[in-house]
Amino acid sequence: MKFRCSVDIDLPRHQVIEIFGNPANMKHWQDGFISFKTYKGESGTVGAESKIKYNINGREMELIETIQVNNLPDEFSGTYESAHTFNHMRNYFKEIDLRKTRWESEIEYTELRGIMVKVMSWIAPSMFKKQTQKWMDQFKAFAEKEATDT
Repeated sequence: MKFRCSVDIDLPRHQVIEIFGNPANMKHWQDGFISFKTYKGESGTVGAESKIKYNINGREMELIETIQVNNLPDEFSGTYESAHTFNHMRNYFKEIDLRKTRWESEIEYTELRGIMVKVMSWIAPSMFKKQTQKWMDQFKAFAEKEATDT
């Protein structure tokens, strides 16, 4: 399963990258976020592995992020593995003009494990895309507010 999402953020690219690149900000735009901890390699570098924990509808979920590309401000890509899924996520940050940035994301789920996840991907594949778009929209709102508050 593959899809794309994007959002235009009313900030210069360097500000978007600064906010995006700080894991402490994840709690402000990712519903259910609990923690982010790098346990292998240097945080933010290619090959680094981190555990990201969420509480989704009262259930704890853990993702392992492995950074594949960190060529910011242009691209940040990685793999994300949970007990039920494995996906590749490629993030691109494009300067629209000096005050506006487009964040484009390409996601490809290459493994769906467990009957419930497989059934959901058949019945409602759009739920995966909707969640990604929701978090991107929430990032936009947070980043634009953060920039005006500072």
